Amino acid sequence: MAAAKKAVLGPLVGAVDQGTSSTRFLVFNSKTAELLSHHQVEIKQEFPREGWVEQDPKEILQSVYECIEKTCEKLGQLNIDISNIKAIGVSNQRETTVVWDKLTGEPLYNAVVWLDLRTQSTVENLSKRIPGNNNFVKSKTGLPLSTYFSAVKLRWLLDNVRKVQRAVEEDRALFGTIDSWLIWSLTGGANGGVHCTDVTNASRTMLFNIHSLEWDKELCEFFEIPMKILPNVRSSSEIYGLMKAGALEGVPISGCLGDQSAALVGQMCFQDGQAKNTYGTGCFLLCNTGRKCVFSEHGLLTTVAYKLGRDKPVYYALEGSVAIAGAVIRWLRDNLGIIQTSEEIEKLAKEVGTSYGCYFVPAFSGLYAPYWEPSARGIICGLTQFTNKCHIAFAALEAVCFQTREILDAMNRDCGIPLSHLQVDGGMTNNKILMQLQADILYIPVVKPSMPETTALGAAMAAGAAEGVGVWSLEPEDLSAVTMERFEPQINAEESEIRYSTWKKAVMKSVGWVTTQSSESGIP
Repeated sequence: MAAAKKAVLGPLVGAVDQGTSSTRFLVFNSKTAELLSHHQVEIKQEFPREGWVEQDPKEILQSVYECIEKTCEKLGQLNIDISNIKAIGVSNQRETTVVWDKLTGEPLYNAVVWLDLRTQSTVENLSKRIPGNNNFVKSKTGLPLSTYFSAVKLRWLLDNVRKVQRAVEEDRALFGTIDSWLIWSLTGGANGGVHCTDVTNASRTMLFNIHSLEWDKELCEFFEIPMKILPNVRSSSEIYGLMKAGALEGVPISGCLGDQSAALVGQMCFQDGQAKNTYGTGCFLLCNTGRKCVFSEHGLLTTVAYKLGRDKPVYYALEGSVAIAGAVIRWLRDNLGIIQTSEEIEKLAKEVGTSYGCYFVPAFSGLYAPYWEPSARGIICGLTQFTNKCHIAFAALEAVCFQTREILDAMNRDCGIPLSHLQVDGGMTNNKILMQLQADILYIPVVKPSMPETTALGAAMAAGAAEGVGVWSLEPEDLSAVTMERFEPQINAEESEIRYSTWKKAVMKSVGWVTTQSSESGIP
């Protein structure tokens, strides 16, 4: 029986999902999209100073190897032959910046995470150099000048870290976002590792021209970034190289997508106008705009959605980016200690069923879309003697929903066609109270696939569909139907509106908090 079962499964595809708070490796059946096994490891975040967020690139790499080995062991216990794994896709937290030594394979500094704020003064200085009537940065990249994107982080490293400066002078330095660091390391590192990225990750660096799909000389000169340290830009679905170590040695790495693009693919949003919202460390609403770049009038980003093959067309998306979603739950756990595990938040919120007039604006890294207001900081307001930790827990969940409503409103105004329902995914969607609250606050149904790991699924689809692998068909008639769970709005529209307008009042109180950034220069 065991032998027969092995034969029935057909080709499998693995996906590395390297997020901000954890790393996972998942294995899917390429014919049914069924998740067969996975393993997850939490990643440490370091906060060396106020506003600084770092991770250890070696710990990230180690976690990937650990997740692959453990998942392969679990497959063995299920009698599944790992030689059936025909390809591996990579999906990753975007913008997070690594510079390493190509001769030793050692990182030259910690990874500077997307949420990090140390570059605020760099951003202010650069913005003075952009002519008001010609924002060439935004028109070429689709992005506002912000601490969020890689170019300013890289600029900071070049200005402040002697080891990085020296490596650039001596031609030993390589730059990459997490996808590049992982692919280079997994394909051999200092011994022939492939230095590449895909169009979706490149589009988040602020150095990439999203129209011509190449590194932009003018942008590199503006940020004073030497082009020789940048990775080669490839499509999101092609063979980049082979695994050089571990249980899956010899397997091609053939898919690469920034995590939010991967979720768009995993939710099968291949048509113009289809959208998804992912609830991870932050919250990201992406709407496929087809083969055309749509520029937002309401604070959304224009970004590359995917390019699923060397000769395939590029698709674009509008994106609403919220910095803090799941991160607020982690903060309640690690900083305030009012919960021991992230899952407990649901229990606390359920006890009261309301925030009782308490509002929590988690602007820990300033506000992202639609405000792009770096001066904001987190506030909890509307407190009375009656407020307890359950109300604060409930307010934290509501904050995630209100922030989503703000980016959904912006999306509806930009697209002109309001979304009739919201497709959701990500770890937090397991929280039923959150999902019901989201439907109530948006006042449209929220629809969640029964397998919430859509980010990994998207990376697996890209890898399995790559030329030379060809085990996953992306033709509409071949995509498996997905079972969905629906959450319908249950409160009246008027109450929904009152709560939303109070939220907006709270947001205004969080803005303008920081006047000058005291925490950028120098290294702890």
